[in-house]
Amino acid sequence: HVQLVESGGGSVQTGGSLRLSCAASGYTGSRYCMGWFRQITGKEREGVATLVLSTTTSYADFVNGRFTISKDIAKKTLYLQMDSLKPNDTAIYFCAAVSTGPCVPGNNRFRYWGQGTQVTVS
Repeated sequence: HVQLVESGGGSVQTGGSLRLSCAASGYTGSRYCMGWFRQITGKEREGVATLVLSTTTSYADFVNGRFTISKDIAKKTLYLQMDSLKPNDTAIYFCAAVSTGPCVPGNNRFRYWGQGTQVTVS
Protein backbone atom coordinates (compact mmCIF):
# COMPACT_ATOMS: atom_id res chain seq x y z
CA HIS A 1 0.00 0.00 0.00
CA VAL A 2 1.35 3.43 -0.95
CA GLN A 3 0.96 6.50 1.22
CA LEU A 4 1.80 10.01 0.08
CA VAL A 5 2.26 12.94 2.46
CA GLU A 6 2.71 16.45 1.13
CA SER A 7 4.41 19.29 2.97
CA GLY A 8 5.92 22.68 2.25
CA GLY A 9 2.81 24.66 1.51
CA GLY A 10 2.19 28.05 3.04
CA SER A 11 1.66 31.72 2.34
CA VAL A 12 3.98 33.72 0.14
CA GLN A 13 3.95 37.06 -1.62
CA THR A 14 3.71 37.47 -5.37
CA GLY A 15 7.03 36.64 -6.97
CA GLY A 16 8.10 34.43 -4.08
CA SER A 17 9.06 30.77 -4.02
CA LEU A 18 8.00 27.60 -2.27
CA ARG A 19 9.21 24.02 -2.45
CA LEU A 20 6.62 21.32 -1.97
CA SER A 21 7.63 17.84 -0.86
CA CYS A 22 5.81 14.55 -1.16
CA ALA A 23 7.10 11.70 0.98
CA ALA A 24 6.14 8.27 -0.32
CA SER A 25 5.99 5.21 1.89
CA GLY A 26 5.44 1.65 0.78
CA TYR A 27 6.63 2.51 -2.69
CA THR A 28 9.87 2.57 -4.58
CA GLY A 29 10.84 2.63 -8.20
CA SER A 30 11.49 5.39 -10.68
CA ARG A 31 9.59 3.65 -13.48
CA TYR A 32 6.25 4.72 -12.04
CA CYS A 33 4.81 8.06 -12.97
CA MET A 34 4.39 10.63 -10.22
CA GLY A 35 2.89 14.05 -10.45
CA TRP A 36 1.66 17.23 -8.87
CA PHE A 37 -1.88 18.47 -9.29
CA ARG A 38 -3.72 21.43 -7.89
CA GLN A 39 -7.27 22.45 -7.18
CA ILE A 40 -8.25 26.08 -7.14
CA THR A 41 -11.37 26.84 -5.12
CA GLY A 42 -14.45 26.33 -7.25
CA LYS A 43 -12.54 24.66 -10.09
CA GLU A 44 -11.69 21.12 -11.07
CA ARG A 45 -8.38 19.57 -10.18
CA GLU A 46 -5.74 20.21 -12.84
CA GLY A 47 -2.36 18.77 -13.58
CA VAL A 48 0.76 20.80 -12.86
CA ALA A 49 3.72 18.53 -13.62
CA THR A 50 4.61 14.86 -13.99
CA LEU A 51 7.79 12.83 -13.74
CA VAL A 52 8.77 9.30 -14.74
CA LEU A 53 12.11 7.49 -14.78
CA SER A 54 13.43 10.38 -12.65
CA THR A 55 14.25 12.49 -15.69
CA THR A 56 11.28 12.57 -18.04
CA THR A 57 9.18 15.56 -17.08
CA SER A 58 6.09 17.24 -18.43
CA TYR A 59 4.51 20.53 -17.40
CA ALA A 60 1.19 22.23 -17.86
CA ASP A 61 1.28 25.27 -20.14
CA PHE A 62 0.53 27.68 -17.30
CA VAL A 63 3.77 26.69 -15.56
CA ASN A 64 5.72 28.54 -18.25
CA GLY A 65 9.13 27.63 -16.84
CA ARG A 66 8.37 28.72 -13.28
CA PHE A 67 8.12 25.29 -11.61
CA THR A 68 10.48 22.31 -11.51
CA ILE A 69 9.50 18.76 -10.60
CA SER A 70 12.16 16.42 -9.28
CA LYS A 71 12.60 13.30 -7.22
CA ASP A 72 15.08 12.02 -4.65
CA ILE A 73 14.94 8.25 -5.07
CA ALA A 74 16.91 7.51 -1.90
CA LYS A 75 14.56 9.65 0.19
CA LYS A 76 11.47 8.46 -1.73
CA THR A 77 10.44 12.07 -2.00
CA LEU A 78 8.95 14.02 -4.89
CA TYR A 79 9.48 17.78 -5.03
CA LEU A 80 7.92 20.74 -6.77
CA GLN A 81 10.04 23.89 -6.74
CA MET A 82 7.77 26.82 -7.47
CA ASP A 83 9.28 30.20 -8.34
CA SER A 84 7.77 33.49 -9.51
CA LEU A 85 4.50 32.61 -7.85
CA LYS A 86 1.36 34.48 -8.77
CA PRO A 87 -1.94 34.96 -6.92
CA ASN A 88 -3.67 32.62 -9.37
CA ASP A 89 -1.33 29.85 -8.24
CA THR A 90 -3.26 29.84 -4.97
CA ALA A 91 -4.64 26.32 -4.60
CA ILE A 92 -4.41 23.06 -2.76
CA TYR A 93 -1.56 21.07 -4.27
CA PHE A 94 -1.74 17.28 -4.39
CA CYS A 95 0.87 14.64 -5.01
CA ALA A 96 -0.08 11.54 -7.00
CA ALA A 97 1.65 8.29 -7.85
CA VAL A 98 1.27 5.41 -10.29
CA SER A 99 -0.56 6.66 -13.33
CA THR A 100 -2.90 4.28 -15.12
CA GLY A 101 -2.62 6.40 -18.21
CA PRO A 102 0.06 8.47 -19.94
CA CYS A 103 2.46 10.34 -17.68
CA VAL A 104 1.37 13.87 -18.54
CA PRO A 105 -0.40 16.59 -16.55
CA GLY A 106 -3.52 16.17 -18.65
CA ASN A 107 -4.05 12.67 -17.27
CA ASN A 108 -5.38 12.51 -13.71
CA ARG A 109 -5.86 8.73 -13.58
CA PHE A 110 -3.52 8.00 -10.71
CA ARG A 111 -3.87 5.18 -8.26
CA TYR A 112 -2.61 6.99 -5.15
CA TRP A 113 -3.17 10.52 -3.92
CA GLY A 114 -1.96 12.58 -0.99
CA GLN A 115 -4.19 14.75 1.18
CA GLY A 116 -2.91 18.03 -0.26
CA THR A 117 -1.10 21.10 0.99
CA GLN A 118 -2.40 24.65 0.77
CA VAL A 119 -0.45 27.27 -1.17
CA THR A 120 -1.58 30.88 -0.86
CA VAL A 121 -0.02 33.68 -2.90
CA SER A 122 -0.97 37.28 -2.13
